[in-house]
Amino acid sequence: MLIASLISARRLRPVFLALLAFTGCSDEGDKKPGAEARSPASAASASVPLGKGFDFYVLSLSWSPTWCKGNDPRKKSTQCERGYGLIVHGLWPQNETGYPQFCPTRQSDRVPESLGRQYLDIVPSMGLIGHQWRKHGTCSGLAQADYFAVTRAARETVAIPAELASAEGPRNLSVAAIETAFAAKNPGLARDMIAVTCEGALVEEIRICFDKELRFRACPEIDRRACRRDAVLLPAAP
Repeated sequence: MLIASLISARRLRPVFLALLAFTGCSDEGDKKPGAEARSPASAASASVPLGKGFDFYVLSLSWSPTWCKGNDPRKKSTQCERGYGLIVHGLWPQNETGYPQFCPTRQSDRVPESLGRQYLDIVPSMGLIGHQWRKHGTCSGLAQADYFAVTRAARETVAIPAELASAEGPRNLSVAAIETAFAAKNPGLARDMIAVTCEGALVEEIRICFDKELRFRACPEIDRRACRRDAVLLPAAP
């Protein structure tokens, strides 16, 4: 009987250990409230390089047809030829009042083409990429590669509402409607964290504020500089 009992115990031991392992692997008891519903911004912040020497970022999304209408109506540049809608104008380090620019750095002023070409899908101009690095990226406290990696992470954090997802056909929208559409599409983004700027009656940029970990945050000074028109025109791509 003793031998039989030992044999049975040995046979049951692997089953018991498997059940124990299964119980230990389950994370149901370890979940914190809301842990399963991380926002895109919190997901991006998990690995984003942290800048220094400023208070927060502004991601500037430019309505490309407005720029092309005033600067390249004949579509000589790649940006205007391809008919983009919203593009990344830049990621700007900001202070609560004012902003730094053209900061001294040991990094090169020139952005290598091998690096810049990796970002032409969101900033469709090597000239603009170089300018943004010299004016704004040098003030981020980051190396070139890290600055542009954060720029992409910020852009990928923002979901573009349907109203601004296409550059086909001119249309009028209220500034409030644009801000509301972005807030509705992006959980955690409130209207005091976004500003629409205009060039006369034309929409110019959508500016969205982030902390250094790419979480949406309020930015009163940016909000105060927003367009004061009730409605703006979104010109179509030339």
